[in-house]
Amino acid sequence: MSTATAMKKIDSIAIGGFDGMHAAHQYLFAELGENGAVVAIETGYADMTPSVHRQEHTHYPLFYYELDDIKPLSGQEFVEKLKRDFPALKKIVVGFDFHFGHKRSCASLDLKKFFDGEVVIIDEVKIEGEAVHSHKIRTLLEKGKLEQANLFLGYNYQLKGQVVQGQGVGKEKLVPTINIQAPGYRLPKEGVYATLTRLDDDHLYPSVSFIGQRSITDGSFAIETHILEENIPISATADISFLHFIRKNDSFESFKALKEQIDVDIEEAKRVINFLAL
Repeated sequence: MSTATAMKKIDSIAIGGFDGMHAAHQYLFAELGENGAVVAIETGYADMTPSVHRQEHTHYPLFYYELDDIKPLSGQEFVEKLKRDFPALKKIVVGFDFHFGHKRSCASLDLKKFFDGEVVIIDEVKIEGEAVHSHKIRTLLEKGKLEQANLFLGYNYQLKGQVVQGQGVGKEKLVPTINIQAPGYRLPKEGVYATLTRLDDDHLYPSVSFIGQRSITDGSFAIETHILEENIPISATADISFLHFIRKNDSFESFKALKEQIDVDIEEAKRVINFLAL
């Protein structure tokens, strides 16, 4: 089915940036009907759920508008575009802080001036007394506060990427690791984490993962994960889910010192993963 054909059947849409597809966004999606859809505005800084990864967090079809294509439109012109693109449209769902139209001149309430169907405006969503916003989650990730970030997301933050050839030093002198490239993602704070890693066999493996500069070898940047099980299958891709920040990226004088610290990290990762599994 072509995109244009699919859009003709949609009668309700949720509109927003939807970076992270987090817990507050899910309140918007809950207002959609059977023939609903999500309209994501590509702002250029959506890096918690880049590209098609947003689809993994909703069963509704996603359609994308490039911000540069719609920002010259007035508020009325934007709504007219929605009505042309979705000719069966009867309901629009937005957040309380949604803005549209040239230079963000229109607020969510203005939709009711231009759209003759139902407009649903979702109030600010709070979890444990804290408002949930994408910018807050980004800040939490940058600080390594994964528990709070995951609470706001409604799922464990993930990096997904292709497995690439590493230096081979880990397997020889430290512990074997899987190295990935994850372009387009916002990276959590550099350091070591308790994680879960999904490979091509679709099994979640307990793991300890590292993000940062390899200080003891060539100084190159790496995203790598050591899986805490033996006999791991060869995999073309890996998805790393971050649970807990263990420590910052430190410098070590020798492989022996680093190996001793890695052993400590592994025990801490096991403790965290076992605790969360209770």
